[in-house]
Amino acid sequence: MARDRKDPPGPDENRQCWETPLHERMRLNHEDYNQDQALLETFPASDPVSPFVPARAP
Repeated sequence: MARDRKDPPGPDENRQCWETPLHERMRLNHEDYNQDQALLETFPASDPVSPFVPARAP
């Protein structure tokens, strides 16, 4: 089953890895880039931008 990073861990999952400051900065930059691209793709429009990217289907 594919899960997003923000999904809560399942009962049999162990998520003890911590994000380094470099990885956090890279992730946030990537999220900002995705938000900017979503804005460009939907402009001009009256609907708000949705930066959510669903998990890939198995």
